[in-house]
Amino acid sequence: MSRHAVGLALLSAALFGASTPAAKILLGAIDPALLAGLFYCGAGLGIAVLRRILRARTSASEAPLARADIPWLAGAIVCGGVAGPLLLMFGLARTDASTASLLLTLEGAATALLAWFAFNENFDRRIALGMIALVAGAIVLSWSGVPTISSLAGMAAIAAACVAWGFDNNLTRKVSLADPLQIVEIKGFVAGPVNLTLAILSGSRLPSLDIALVAGGVGFIGYGASLALYVLALRHLGTARTGAYFATAPFIGAVAALAILGEPLSPQLVVAGALMAVGVYLHLTERHVHEHAHEETMHSHAHVHDEHHQHEHGSLDPPGEPHTHAHSHPRLRHTHEHVPDMHHTHRH
Repeated sequence: MSRHAVGLALLSAALFGASTPAAKILLGAIDPALLAGLFYCGAGLGIAVLRRILRARTSASEAPLARADIPWLAGAIVCGGVAGPLLLMFGLARTDASTASLLLTLEGAATALLAWFAFNENFDRRIALGMIALVAGAIVLSWSGVPTISSLAGMAAIAAACVAWGFDNNLTRKVSLADPLQIVEIKGFVAGPVNLTLAILSGSRLPSLDIALVAGGVGFIGYGASLALYVLALRHLGTARTGAYFATAPFIGAVAALAILGEPLSPQLVVAGALMAVGVYLHLTERHVHEHAHEETMHSHAHVHDEHHQHEHGSLDPPGEPHTHAHSHPRLRHTHEHVPDMHHTHRH
């Protein structure tokens, strides 16, 4: 398992987790649908600028999106760029930020269940037990002795957002060998204006320029940079495992909400947090080793010449590593520790 990829997933989680209490604060001045649009506009614009700065300063490049990637990316944008943020903002407006942050752990469970049963990613008993602990924590968190229609609607909306992002994560994995900054840029420039248009058509009023800029900045960091790191982690860890590491995001969001917003630390939050911590630990300590086969394939992505990339170079292929060019993988059978990344999609 790549420790570098784990670090990317955890950093992605930290950036997104910190954005949840920030969104809760901004909801006092911006309608939920409008805020979702500003977040993605900020993500798209910020990543577009960053992408061009990096492209001008380095010779290393990522593979651009191909025509075959468009349907997968379009589905990811609809689920994760439009439906997910709208549902989350609606739920946040009716739920405490700390509760909402921990409830977002359901995204990891939704992502994993879809990866296992809809997209045929492998899992074992340890991974399944970890997800059970995560779901149990979410149930404890959402339980209320005197539920109201408003609170139930808020929690249901956040749970639905998690399912939407579960689809988003699995669909994004299909294009994760392409340039992650290009993926985020397109997602932001499509999802942002769509959400803004829906908000304005529903009667939302644009906020002042300074508030809009703050929302865009939060979107760039908590959605844009976080998503780019998440795509890189998907490439190396697979969907369910990346989702498990990302499940640390709610803990960061809950701690930030307690510290910044002064929300109370209840026994319910402590029990739910402990169950979720167990679930994340079980995923972090997974070890998966067996003999497996790689089918012959050809694709293009940034890579170094490791045990899975032993190919000859032509005169036009770029020098140095990492580099990007079309290359082939011969059929190979071997045994080593691995996760279901883009080079280990075999059945079990």
